[in-house]
Amino acid sequence: MSGVDRLAGGLYAAVMNLPERPMRWAQGHLRDGRLGWLFVGPNLLVFGLFSFLPIVIDVWYAVTGGTELLPGNRPFVGGENFATLLRCSDYLDANSCARDQFWYGVWNTLKFVGLQVGFMIGFSLLTALVLNRKIVGLGFFRAAFFYPVLLSPVVVALIWKWILQREGVLNAALQGMNFQGENWLLDAHWSFFWTVFVSIWAHMGFYTLILLSGLQAIPRDLYEAANMDATPPLRVFWRITLPLLMPSLFVVVVLGIIRAVQIFDEVYVLTGGGPGSATTFLVQYIYTTGFAQAVREYGLAAAASLLLAGVLLFFTLFQLRGMTKNAR
Repeated sequence: MSGVDRLAGGLYAAVMNLPERPMRWAQGHLRDGRLGWLFVGPNLLVFGLFSFLPIVIDVWYAVTGGTELLPGNRPFVGGENFATLLRCSDYLDANSCARDQFWYGVWNTLKFVGLQVGFMIGFSLLTALVLNRKIVGLGFFRAAFFYPVLLSPVVVALIWKWILQREGVLNAALQGMNFQGENWLLDAHWSFFWTVFVSIWAHMGFYTLILLSGLQAIPRDLYEAANMDATPPLRVFWRITLPLLMPSLFVVVVLGIIRAVQIFDEVYVLTGGGPGSATTFLVQYIYTTGFAQAVREYGLAAAASLLLAGVLLFFTLFQLRGMTKNAR
């Protein structure tokens, strides 16, 4: 071994041994309970700085008014921001609300969640059932369905925007077959349809993987017994596959709802919330109100984000409770 190698090895050992003395001191002077805090302390510090502190700041902005950015310059208004958001004469008519864009975002989000989660669960379940069978090129198809999950939401949106724009690939293909092209992203109905479609395409592989793992956990003996009894395939699905797949399906439904409620990236790049307010969702409203419009209303944006956080907390607790019951 050369002198340079020995020097490098000595420096490396010295650096690696630096924590030894402090740790030996801690083991000798701290009790077992306090020693654990020494290990988790740095993580808790980072977590508190970048998670708990922003939540506290967000709550302060939600109960203060004005357009000033610095918290100390904002007057306390209590629940006025929440009251402004929730003030409506008819909650089914967004135009009757004090903040109609917020309620457009609410109803668009509810509509999006219902359509996107419903269709995505159906497609994911069907895909998982197919991929659970012995077919030619199984590895390729599993990778193909999961590949969009690996892409950034912005990349996904840019790809589909290139396909759907007025001079895009889809219209070129339609015109090549003597069909008339459409302004897919400038029509309210079509733009909403494509936001749902693109979101399903981008995230379906993740839920398919969860359901596929759930299918593979079902004992094969049950299917062999059903096959010996000549049980029809549809009956096998309803009596064996679906009941035993329910824990995985429950997780998929809750995770799908949580993700769908927070939809932003794909829609922001694909349609920008338009045309008009056709694809304006809750997170889009929060971003626009707090950061993008000329007069930035930080209090309203913070209040809206807390209302959204309450919804997400409900579904998270619902999922944890369901998982606890399934574990029993």
